[in-house]
Amino acid sequence: MNDGWTPLEITPDGPATPEGLVERLRGLDVGDLLVREKALVFRGFGVTPETLDPVMDMLLPNRLAYVHGNSPRTKVGGNVYTSTEYPPEYTISMHNELSYSAAWPSRLLFFCEKAAETGGATPVVDGVRWLESLDDEVREAFAKGVRYTQNLHAGRGLGKSWQETFETEDRDQVAEFLDGIGADWQWRPDGGVRVSQIRPSTTRHPVTGAEVWFNQADQWHPASLGDETAAMLAELMPPEELPQSVTFPDGAPIPGDYVIQARDRGLDNAVDVDWRSGDLLLIDNVLVGHGRRPFTGSRRVLVAMSD
Repeated sequence: MNDGWTPLEITPDGPATPEGLVERLRGLDVGDLLVREKALVFRGFGVTPETLDPVMDMLLPNRLAYVHGNSPRTKVGGNVYTSTEYPPEYTISMHNELSYSAAWPSRLLFFCEKAAETGGATPVVDGVRWLESLDDEVREAFAKGVRYTQNLHAGRGLGKSWQETFETEDRDQVAEFLDGIGADWQWRPDGGVRVSQIRPSTTRHPVTGAEVWFNQADQWHPASLGDETAAMLAELMPPEELPQSVTFPDGAPIPGDYVIQARDRGLDNAVDVDWRSGDLLLIDNVLVGHGRRPFTGSRRVLVAMSD
């Protein structure tokens, strides 16, 4: 269970308007506050999509594109995206954005344009607590890191295409990006690209030095799909041909119960941020993992990220 940590909620002490929030932010050292509190909820300021940009400019110093992202999203503005568009009946397990890549954002900002009829909370988990909750056997097994493999098709196939993933139609741009992050990669005869990276399973925060669980092995592992779906995919293609897969660095398989433990204990130790329309949630993407609870009705949450 969670040990008592929860995001800091900031509500109006002046004008309850988006302009009031911008003014409030001018008087805060958001960087220091975020490192100390790990996650901040801004509530009651009446932010709308039309008044969102000035607030984002204050909270995200350098808004980034979702390049190399593996979840389905729609770009709706200047490096602003819909949150993950998985079907509403599914839980999205805890993760740190782009932790499988060599480059990840340091901050994430979520904006609730419309709250769900029921459910739809964004759970957040303290990465130190998540790491400490795992059995010694699991932590030791992951000590040398993991190998992520992606098979990105050229327009037709399972998962995202390389064009969607890298937000370009230019193969040279893709090559430059992948070389820049030190990935092993190759173009496939069908026009797709295979990408492989060895990444650590934990990382340390650049300011606090805290060590946190920092990988997406459970989301890339067939065990997270459930026995029936995993068996169906195994009949269709070998593991190395799946849209995404994960092993230990030497190619040895990761036991399914290891990734299920990581998934479940992340969720067990999470705190739910229950959305109200107009809310914003700012998180430190190293110190805090996030996910999504199932929901009913229409829900629209936008996300942007910054280095």
